[in-house]
Amino acid sequence: MGALLSCISEKEVRRKAPPGRRRPPPSAGDHRSLSAVLGSSSRWSKLGASRKDRSEEALIQEQALAAALLLQQNGVGLPLDRSASLRFQAPGKKKEGLPRSSSSRARSLADPLLQPHQLVSQDLKIDDLETGTIVLVHGGGFGAWCWYKTMVFLEESGFKVIALDLAGCGVHSFDTNRITSLSQYVKPLTDFLEKLADGEKVILVGHDLGGACISFAMEIFPSKVTKAVYIAAAMLKSGQSTVDMFSLQEGVDDLMRQAQVFIYGNGPDRPPTAIDLKKSSLKDLMFNQSPSKDVALASVSMRPVPFAPLLEKLSLSVGGYSSVRRFYIETADDNTIPLSLQRAMCEADSPERVFRLKGSDHSPFFSKPQALHKLLVEISRIPKNSTPLPPPPPPLTQV
Repeated sequence: MGALLSCISEKEVRRKAPPGRRRPPPSAGDHRSLSAVLGSSSRWSKLGASRKDRSEEALIQEQALAAALLLQQNGVGLPLDRSASLRFQAPGKKKEGLPRSSSSRARSLADPLLQPHQLVSQDLKIDDLETGTIVLVHGGGFGAWCWYKTMVFLEESGFKVIALDLAGCGVHSFDTNRITSLSQYVKPLTDFLEKLADGEKVILVGHDLGGACISFAMEIFPSKVTKAVYIAAAMLKSGQSTVDMFSLQEGVDDLMRQAQVFIYGNGPDRPPTAIDLKKSSLKDLMFNQSPSKDVALASVSMRPVPFAPLLEKLSLSVGGYSSVRRFYIETADDNTIPLSLQRAMCEADSPERVFRLKGSDHSPFFSKPQALHKLLVEISRIPKNSTPLPPPPPPLTQV
């Protein structure tokens, strides 16, 4: 702008003055700037006006959005532009709401983006539940990190949420190849339950291999567990191992077989110590309906699965494991534990109720986080005197 102004000479200005009204040359005492000399130009007045208009327009928009947010919080229905509401917030007001999905795919009607008051019934009172504490137990190869969406939803609903890393998983530093038993693998969970105060109870939620883990813990601490929720999980009978469960599957799962890589931590002439999964196979095997960002997270976070816990047969009793109320959540589009295998487990050892997540892959905490949350809250509210369903239990809820 300075270069532009320096090109305008006083002679050019004087030449443009109308005849008979010659402007006198500035005297030595005249200290006016060139912009003052050109003050009559409409160019400068329009520039200042446009800046002022833009500033006022932004202020008006911010005030309007703040007023709309205030009306919505007080129960007055008013449609808002979601993108604008994320850019402008009422001054001093902490943003309330749920995180937006990181999915790049088109959102299905089965898992719509809901407002907090729509996601969970407003009459939910944590104090009226048997317990307000939920313990999330991940599956094989996963860690506490996989529950990040579920944790946010449950905490915003008022629950106390604990997500544990089992031995050799997540940020737990133990070497996976040195895990030789299921009790060693589950020790972080049993240690947590053992330290609970007298009378304190929790809801256990297990995914995948985490199902066998919560069954093991329920046998030891049945009085500390009000409900157990199995999500696409190994719900085993007494005398059965996780490997036995997979043997119930009809035919050979080529996808699982091609994805597995056995690790021989004690030498090639000894039994395998762990199983890893090829990164290139993860999406098709476990995350076929999950957002790409969550698939990327899993690909850099998953660790090998210790082999010994998969072979160990559970010893479950009527007074221990069987005394805890069990619920199962099926995942309909699961390539790891197919729906037919999930149904077979439910028929072999019937839970109190069975629910189904339509369109969910093996990892509903990624592919169907809101629908999963709704089911967990629904299960937490089922009273003690509810009547169990006769076997085999059909899915009660399809979300």
